[in-house]
Amino acid sequence: MRFLLILLSTLLFTNKAIANLNIVTTTSDLAYFAEKIGGDYVTVKSLARGNQDAHFLEPKPSYIVATNKADLFIHNGLDLEIGWVPVLINQARNPKIQNNQPGNLDASDGVSVIEKPDGIIDRSMGDVHPQGNPHYLLNPENVLIVCSHIAKVLSQLDQDHAAVFQSNFNSYATHLNEKIKEWKTLGQTLNGKQIITYHKTFNYLTNWLNIKVAGYLEPKPGLPPTANHIMELTNTIKTQNIKVIATEIYHEPKPGRELALKTGIKALEWPTSVGGTAEVNTYEQLIDFLIIQLKDHL
Repeated sequence: MRFLLILLSTLLFTNKAIANLNIVTTTSDLAYFAEKIGGDYVTVKSLARGNQDAHFLEPKPSYIVATNKADLFIHNGLDLEIGWVPVLINQARNPKIQNNQPGNLDASDGVSVIEKPDGIIDRSMGDVHPQGNPHYLLNPENVLIVCSHIAKVLSQLDQDHAAVFQSNFNSYATHLNEKIKEWKTLGQTLNGKQIITYHKTFNYLTNWLNIKVAGYLEPKPGLPPTANHIMELTNTIKTQNIKVIATEIYHEPKPGRELALKTGIKALEWPTSVGGTAEVNTYEQLIDFLIIQLKDHL
């Protein structure tokens, strides 16, 4: 009898594991959303940690193993991972997640993209993204679009649980819409304020809150600060009464700190993704953190 119970438990566990969709995401944010929508019927792994810059990962052997077993591969798109995802997908040798297959989801599909460059793009312009700024998840309204896509794809891949995925999406969308109202109310006093950042990472959030980015530590996207550019920013800070400079936690903080010491403004280092710091374990905590930081220092 004991043997039969153990065997039955093993079979039930095995069936549950088999029933789960195996999802691999490029970023921790996308993993968070996949878990919210997939619930008990998915197993999710993020390749990038929340404190890493997803622009510059390398296709490690462990990434290849993970994607080889994936039923669904969710990537940010807009060339954020252009340096490593195409190589990874090729080396994974998984027909399910190849481009244009049901198991390959470009999460940027349908989102409202900002900063699409006009005309011819060349390397003299720095690390410019031809399809526009890829950091769209820092606009919470884009998250609703992404989660809707995830629910739709999960429902196609696992039709038996399509109703569950749709229900999970509806619940999360209701919750997120309430948070959006709360964030908008919280951010009303930020309207028209100015800030300097290292890269263009936070532009979706600042646009959403009607905050002006008066300058960037990078003279051009992807290029480190120069002495002449720092001098220009110093003049901007003095003439426009800038109070804050924010650097992504994965960038070198020294330039921002030195500029802050030189000008008397506040230097902040900010997470950009879920898990970016010990205090930011959910998307909601991420946006809460950033808005509170802005309110406290602008």
